[in-house]
Order: sequence, then C-alpha cells, then structure tokens
Amino acid sequence: MSKFAMRPMDVKRFSALVGPSRTPGAAYISKELAWFSNSDESILGSILLDIEDTEFVSILLGRDEVGRYRLFDLKHGMKSPKKAEDWLAKRMEHHTATGKKVFEQGDATGEAMDLFTPIVADKKLHPFFLRLRDEPSFSSAKEIIAEMAPHFVDIDGNYVEQFQSTGFDARLWELYLNAYLVEEALFFDREHYAPDFLVKKFGKTVAIEAVIVGRKTAVTDETINRPIEAMSPEELMEKTRDEMPIKFGSPLFSKLKKEYWKLDHVAGNPLVIAIADFHDNQSMTWSGTALLQYLYGVRHDFHRDDEGNLIISPLKIETHQVGDKVIPSGYFFQPDAENISAILFTAGGTISKFNRMGKQAGFGSASVIMHRAGTYHDHDPNASLPKMFGYEVNETCQETWAEGVSMFHNPNALYPVPRELFPSIAHHRFDDGQIVSDLPEFHTYASQTFMLNITDKK
Repeated sequence: MSKFAMRPMDVKRFSALVGPSRTPGAAYISKELAWFSNSDESILGSILLDIEDTEFVSILLGRDEVGRYRLFDLKHGMKSPKKAEDWLAKRMEHHTATGKKVFEQGDATGEAMDLFTPIVADKKLHPFFLRLRDEPSFSSAKEIIAEMAPHFVDIDGNYVEQFQSTGFDARLWELYLNAYLVEEALFFDREHYAPDFLVKKFGKTVAIEAVIVGRKTAVTDETINRPIEAMSPEELMEKTRDEMPIKFGSPLFSKLKKEYWKLDHVAGNPLVIAIADFHDNQSMTWSGTALLQYLYGVRHDFHRDDEGNLIISPLKIETHQVGDKVIPSGYFFQPDAENISAILFTAGGTISKFNRMGKQAGFGSASVIMHRAGTYHDHDPNASLPKMFGYEVNETCQETWAEGVSMFHNPNALYPVPRELFPSIAHHRFDDGQIVSDLPEFHTYASQTFMLNITDKK
C-alpha cells in the first residue's frame, strides 16, 4: 500500500473547483494561506489565518449530494501553520482511506445541471455547443464549465435547453457574468425571475440584467468556418459610427421598456444592464468603441499640439443612421434612462475566455497548446493607441474573470452604482461633456486565442 501524500494546489485550480462555496463573508474574518488536495481531488483542504485572534484554521471540503465542494471537517485555534498543515494531512489521509467520495450535508435539493447531455434533438444542437462538448481544443472550457454547473441557479427553468440550442450565446454570457460576480466576492440573491442577478455587499444591493447583441440568422457550420473579412481602419470607423450603435441600441432599448426598476426587489436600488456583442464572428474584438459612443452621445477627436502632447476633444453625436433607420444617440439621455444606473460590457465573455481560464487552472487536454494575443490600455497620457501583448496560456498565467470588463456609469442615474462593489474593473463616467475613465493597471480591450491540438499519428 502506497503512503498517502497530501498535494499542494494552485489557488487558481482550488478556486475553480470550490467556486461559490466560498462565502464572501469569510474574507472579513480570515485569510487563505495554502491549498491542498488528495490524489484524485475528492477531498480539498485549506489553511486560513483567523484575522481577529491570529490563530490558524484548517478546513476540509468534499463534494455534497449535488457535486459542490463544501466544508465537512475543520479545526481552529492552532498556533502555527505547521500544526495546521499536520492536522490537515492526518485528517485528509483518514477521510481518503474511507473511500468516501460524497460528503452529505443534508440540505441539498435537486440535482446539478447537466449541461452536456443533450435534451434537445440533434438537429437543434448549436454548433458552438457541439464544439464545446466534443472537440479536445475546447476541453479546458468544458471542464471548468462543468465545475460551475452544480452552483449555478437556473431561475428560468430552461437554461440547459437554451444552452444547447438557440440561446447558446446568451446563456454563456450569463455563465460568464456569474463567474465574474463570484470572483468579485459578492453575495447572490437568485430567488427572483428577473433581473438575472441581484448582488449584495456592504449593505448595498445592485440588480443586473444580462442581454446580448444577437445574430440575425442561425449559426451553422458554414457561418462558423467563414473566413473573417479583414476591415480597413476606415471601414471599422464606419461600422462603429452608425451600424454598431444601432445594433447595441435595439436590445438596450428593449430592456429599458421592461421597467425592471418597478419590481419590489429592484425599486430603490441601482439597476445595471450587462451587454455583450455576439452578432458576428469575432465582432466583439472591435465593436466596444461603438457602445461607448452610443451611451454618451459623443465621439472623440484626437490631435497633437506643437509640443507633441495629445489633445482630446469630444464631438457631440445627435443620431445614428443606417439606410432608413435612424435612432437618437446618447442612450443615457433618453426618457426613462435615468432608471438604468450603468451598462456593463466586455469583449471577453466567450468560449475562448472559459478555455483560457480552464487551461490556467489545469483543466483540459494536455495536448492542446494555447496562445493569446491582443491589445491593452497604454496609461501614457500621450498614447493614442493601445499596447500589444501575447503569451502562451498555461498554469503560470494569472488572468481573471474581471480582466477587460468596463462599467459605464449613467450621469443621470437616480441610484448610482457603488463602485466599491466592483473594484476589479474599469469605470467610465461622463464629466463636463467628456468621458473620463479609471482603468486597472492591465486592462485588455480585445484578444484572440489560438489553439494547436498535438496528435500522435502513426
């Protein structure tokens, strides 16, 4: 019989497995110091520092009846990390020896969502769902999503059906938002049908409704594999000037008409609409500028003075027009828009994001090599273009769910969003006719992920 050995864990993998089982309140009284598992990860462990009495705590977690890792054994009051680790190793060995894989909590109801066993007809399965389910290149995304499923609350009752078929993009966007909000250590209230999320912290509540810019036609293998047409800077500018503001405007205006702020659990609290662009292949890599222009009704002109300093001048936009369709610019200045506190946006709520987050947490096929390249903000006040970055995605990476997320605050909001609830993202506000941004040190605008699947052919 081989000797038991407790294995150290990377916090990224521990976090991916534990997920929302971490109560946000724990961070007020303790600090995690180290993470461990047994050989098959049926039992996880962590050592914490009790901040108040400066003693050490060891905890053990195992899967409950629904598949969620939850606390089932602990010891507190230890005087050193060594004592805490010794206790953890002994108890992990003891529980591993029992062969037990499920640690009943007695309060679990229902079953974990099974996202990957089809419940719709084969002909209705979304091509992106099939790729996610079947292709080794996306195994990292599939595995990390499978770990999220036991924690995710299906408030509509049709999440799995939608995820597998016509609603794949929208449901993936909701799952991404859930992952980001968990990372931000917010308390969840998902007892209500709408909006999609009600999050709380510091005695404050924010309602969040998710929506996407969808495709006009159904996704097929042909549209997925269609080559991306290269656009000139002039063509991109033309699309962001009118076409994309109209595309963003349609779902945002529809959500405005829902009047969520009149619901009892929303009334008197900030209401945020979280939007992502899925209208075409890789469209999210370039369409974000259009959203900013549409929300505030301004675009910026750039020039340099005689000393080479960058001068930015706002130019007011009255309308956006494509053909016969004309809409007013400045979403935040439209009737009833004062009830929308902010718009949340990122180009990163995609399968590629899940794939990278899964890869760096040790999920997926080892034969898949993954590289990422993109642009990020240059904090030089005289910079007119973003910087470029590129790296291989592996377990040394430190990407977060919050990376690249922006919140655009409504200057006319009846209930402004407390920024302290969302400290990890970029915040944009409208001040004296100009957009002012407060950005994290590393704020990505867009990126692409390239995958190479190594096979051994004989």
